[in-house]
Amino acid sequence: MGYYDEHSNHNEESSSRYGGGKKPSKPSRWKPVLSSITSGVVGGMIVLGVYPMLDKQQESPAVQSAPTQQTASQSASKSTNVQAVSHSTNVADVAEKLSPAIVGIANLQQSQESFSNTAKESGTGSGVIFKKDGKDAFILTNNHVVEGAQSLDVSFSNGKKVKGELVGADPLTDLAVIRINAEAAPSVAPIGDSSKLRAGEKVIAIGNPLGIEFSRTVTEGIISGTNRSIQIDTSKGPWELNVLQTDAAINPGNSGGPLINMNGEVIGINSLKISQNGVEGLGFAIPSNDVMPVAKQLMEKGQIDRPFLGVSLGDIEQIPPQVAGEQLGLPEGMTTGVYLDSIQSGSPAEKGGLERGDVITALDGKKVKNSSELRKYLYESKSIGDKVQVTIYRDGKKQEVTLTLTAQE
Repeated sequence: MGYYDEHSNHNEESSSRYGGGKKPSKPSRWKPVLSSITSGVVGGMIVLGVYPMLDKQQESPAVQSAPTQQTASQSASKSTNVQAVSHSTNVADVAEKLSPAIVGIANLQQSQESFSNTAKESGTGSGVIFKKDGKDAFILTNNHVVEGAQSLDVSFSNGKKVKGELVGADPLTDLAVIRINAEAAPSVAPIGDSSKLRAGEKVIAIGNPLGIEFSRTVTEGIISGTNRSIQIDTSKGPWELNVLQTDAAINPGNSGGPLINMNGEVIGINSLKISQNGVEGLGFAIPSNDVMPVAKQLMEKGQIDRPFLGVSLGDIEQIPPQVAGEQLGLPEGMTTGVYLDSIQSGSPAEKGGLERGDVITALDGKKVKNSSELRKYLYESKSIGDKVQVTIYRDGKKQEVTLTLTAQE
């Protein structure tokens, strides 16, 4: 178990779910989350759009049932030769203009069952070239497309393939940036303003569903909803992701590819879908206005700097009330909060006097029900160097502790 704010007691499960395109497990705790996202959807499963590489003896993906794999307006850099499609209503025109900027990404990893040192494809996803700067070109994709990769292959619409270098990735926002040689980049896609989107607007998705064989597949749909929120499990713990909802088909392999408006602008990065018998057309993309600030920081620092407590966390709601009462000394009826499983030496938590077994119930007077809410408050409302007042229960007694947040070293 790790010692960082981003970690929880579900890390091993989360890592396997996101790791390099492997098929995720089906956690039942996602069921209530899905029912809160859209009326009538109960017991479904959020899946990531990475296409796993299957053994030849497995059933062909073409005949498989539902797949189970997982910001202000931006303008193109002056160094690019981008010409945005202007208010086109022709899907073919938009797709033809943008397709050269859409790439396939292969996640190469060494098989644990192989004695060879050669890395093999573990999964494939999509990406979009969004910037050229001097000798470099940069590609946006999802973190879960590249996570765990030993190397990355980037393929283009003209059939060429080059090696990609991971600039930075962030599991919580599920975003990553890859660098390639600018000479290899055919074109650059312009980035639009996702805040201007309305439900009902026509959009298209371009990506590589089921792998490179179906590269640059174009699907059409509409924006079904804006400002949706989905709780996901990541290798850094649970997180609530802000997304756009679309009924444009998004399948394994589409992850990291663009969602595009009829002006030919990228207004989202496709990331998730809900897969359940009888449910169709529930795909989700990360809004471009959320993507670009993250991409900028990844390009500058290779990571996202967030306030750090120095603890590993567990959710009270996931343990039986009797156990919580006996082992943590919680008052009867207290069923939410976050318990501290361990404290890192020298961390803000230790310096502030927090102890293993303490239960956090509020930050700055704002109630926190679980570790996802705790992280969201810290990462979105606080900055490195800020003080935060922490309400805890220790041996059944309520206490207040003030901490000074630092950056994770």
